[in-house]
Amino acid sequence: MTGTLYVVSAPSGAGKTSLVKALIEATENLCVSVSHTTRPIRPGETNGENYHFIDVDRFKELLSQTDFLEHAEVFGNYYGTSKTWVNQQLRAGEDVILEIDWQGAQQIRRQIPESVGIFVLPPSKAALEQRLNGRGQDPEDVIQHRLAEAAQEISHHVEYDYLIINDNFDTALAELQSIIHSERLSIGPQLIRHETLIRNLLS
Repeated sequence: MTGTLYVVSAPSGAGKTSLVKALIEATENLCVSVSHTTRPIRPGETNGENYHFIDVDRFKELLSQTDFLEHAEVFGNYYGTSKTWVNQQLRAGEDVILEIDWQGAQQIRRQIPESVGIFVLPPSKAALEQRLNGRGQDPEDVIQHRLAEAAQEISHHVEYDYLIINDNFDTALAELQSIIHSERLSIGPQLIRHETLIRNLLS
């Protein structure tokens, strides 16, 4: 049985990463893809856990080898998802989450149309700005640039299958969990999972 690929996108500061981390911890047979990026490592991040941090030359080398399922340039930095790793997990029956922007999501939909898209929104513009400032990781000019780009990112929410408003963290997490459970109960996976039972019931 193959796993399901979930694509989770959000404007920077919406709380996507924290939600996905909690979702992974609370859900069996679900993992998150660790992207490659050329952006500098931030305080508290670990190479190979948060991202695979590589330089631009190495990124372009991997790109030329078509080793990325999707890739994008965001705020002057490159991001890419390993095609080999994702396919290995899906073939093993593991569900996989990609935390990527709308550009990457469009690339994924073209290649894997059965993937499930989830978009996370903040409850307000004020909350988004407060969260970006509260992280204490980026200089003011970067924060302002992220806020300016947020509207463009948010405008692509209609391209996704599900929409989550991250106002209350626990509520948003529960909604994410319900999406995973719902997809696992859909007819396709259930027919494969319970093939023997159904065959016996029909005999």
